[in-house]
This record gives sequence, structure tokens and C-alpha cells, in this order.
Amino acid sequence: MFFLSYITFMSVYGEIKFNKLKNERYKVVIENLKDIRDSQLAHRTVTGKFADNWDNLVKFIDTAEFTITQRRDTTVIDEELTKRYGGVETTKSIYLIDTLGTRSVKDSLFGVDTRYKTMMNIPLEIAEGAKFQLKAGKYEKNDVFYSVFEASVAKRLILSDQDTDLIYQEEQLVSVDGINGPTVRVGTMNDIDTGGNWPKLYDSPKQ
Repeated sequence: MFFLSYITFMSVYGEIKFNKLKNERYKVVIENLKDIRDSQLAHRTVTGKFADNWDNLVKFIDTAEFTITQRRDTTVIDEELTKRYGGVETTKSIYLIDTLGTRSVKDSLFGVDTRYKTMMNIPLEIAEGAKFQLKAGKYEKNDVFYSVFEASVAKRLILSDQDTDLIYQEEQLVSVDGINGPTVRVGTMNDIDTGGNWPKLYDSPKQ
């Protein structure tokens, strides 16, 4: 009886330790994925598409600039209606886009921080030397092609030093409070979505 109780306790305790560790590692990984998402969104804003490799994305951050604009409403004479009404001056409202200047993408996103140069690396000792997988391309929906991207890492890599049965269970996870599927990712190649596949609890501010 004691032995059975001990085995049951160790099994439950092992799962508790596993869940605590996985959440800690996921949080660190997700911080990098958020930087990658911000960088890719900036890349699309400036170039119209997402970057498909890390070298180009880092070079973009180092060199690119946002154009700062301002929308201005104004009124002008509608020449067509004025002619139609026999010369009675008729106006219409339009808006103009004024270019105010530019701002460095690097300064806008990261300030003086240079972490964007290493955001592609899996930030865990257990995965030293490994990088997130990056894809970019087009996704068709209703006969329209949209730019999409995906950056991901396998849970099995993040948890490679843990119990294989627990890793397998984590890969099969389906839960509103967990990260579903075998990877932790941001963006997707299969939809128009630049969000992450993690629940909101991972978006809480750093303590």
C-alpha cells in the first residue's frame, strides 16, 4: 500500500514539476516570438510582405525607416458638378496625406536594445544553437492572396530533457488554458493570422 501511494505521489509530483518548468520555458520563448512578430509586422508595413529569412529581417531592422504621415481633410471645388449646375460653384470634401518625415524602425521597436539581433535563437540552454523555424509566403482566401508568415519551435525541443511520456501528452494538448499542438508559434501559413497560439496568460506583463 505504501509503495503504491508513493508511486502515485511521485507521478503527480512529476507532472506538477513538469508543468511549472514548461510554463517558465514557454514564457521565455514567447518573448522572442513577440519580438519576431513586431519585426515582421513592421517589415510588411514598409515593404508590403513578410521576410522569409533571418538575415533579411535583421538587415531590415538595422536600415529601414517608417514614413510618418498625417491625414488632413480639406474642401475643393468639384469641377464636374460645377459644370453640370451651370457654373454654380459646388464643392466636395477630400483628404490629403502629408508626409511629415521618417523614423528608424530599429528605434521605433527596440530603442537602444539590440535583442533583435538574437531574437531568432531559442533562448534556452537546452536548445543552445537552435533557431526558430521561419516561413513566409502567400495565402489565398476568396481569390485574394495575402502575405503570411510563421515562426515556430517544437515543444519537443523546448522540453527535450523531460520525461518522454509527458512531452507526448503536451504535444497532444487541447485546452483553452494551454498551448495546443506540437509547436509554440506566432503567425501561421494556413490563415490570415499574425497572433500566437498561446493563451492570454502568457501575455501578462513581466514580473
